[in-house]
Amino acid sequence: MNAEDAAPRAVVPANVNEPDRIAFGLTFRQLAIIGGAGMAGFGCYRTMGHLLPAVVWIVAGVIVFAVAIVVALGRRDGLPLDVWLRHGFTLSRSPRTLTPGAARASSVAVVAGKAIVPAPLRSAVTTVSPTGVLTSEGGAKVLIGCGTTNIHLRSGGEQGALLDGFGRFLNSLTGAAQIVVAAQRHDLSVYAQAIVEHALRLPHPALRAAADNYAQFLLDLDSQRDPLRRQVLAVVTGEHAADTAVRALSALGVEAAALDGPAVASALANAVDPFSPPVPGPRAVPGAPITLRSPS
Repeated sequence: MNAEDAAPRAVVPANVNEPDRIAFGLTFRQLAIIGGAGMAGFGCYRTMGHLLPAVVWIVAGVIVFAVAIVVALGRRDGLPLDVWLRHGFTLSRSPRTLTPGAARASSVAVVAGKAIVPAPLRSAVTTVSPTGVLTSEGGAKVLIGCGTTNIHLRSGGEQGALLDGFGRFLNSLTGAAQIVVAAQRHDLSVYAQAIVEHALRLPHPALRAAADNYAQFLLDLDSQRDPLRRQVLAVVTGEHAADTAVRALSALGVEAAALDGPAVASALANAVDPFSPPVPGPRAVPGAPITLRSPS
């Protein structure tokens, strides 16, 4: 086998997002939790050590030290245990009822004799322009709809060139970026309806019968199975970075295009409710008046 046809291999650290280890294989956060608990316990013993026997202080110290180790080293749902506990405390203090816009008196709910006023539901995305530029966390971001390319069918040299090109694309980014790969349910009834409508214009009865059979096959597949479609979105910061990203991805053989305002609104709606089928047709950009009514 030619050396150029060998598949390239790149070593990627599995703990690329792990914080640095400061001492004893522990991070600064873990050392702060364990050391803080130890210093607090030692301070309590120095201040009130004469009030309790030494055995009680030893037992209490062992318990506190064990809890500190569990909190510092434990993980839950992919998060450090202290972060998980902080999120749980924040959730317990947050309102359970949220509503878009400002709360009104008519939307007050009464539960067990106690009035519950809904809190405003605030999205991270504040504005979406007709050109597709959305504002989130004070910065302008652009969504790029991407296709895919098969790297396994390429030779070793072609795979290396693709990996180098993708690396150049990542290195060209000047701001925060995100690549989102989502699987959503694909509605095949639309394609079946289009085939039935087109079958009426076919010149031969055998072709019309074949088209009807294929439309019925799509309907059966849609009802009996759960067809999925893959959506790949690249979110980059800045309009100029979006143009550079589209050119870089197109050079890799990947179909890429920046989404306009209605497409961005549809992508955001699908991200909020991924289990419902997408609404056919474009969505209105927030703030834009709707001048056309679709037939029901």
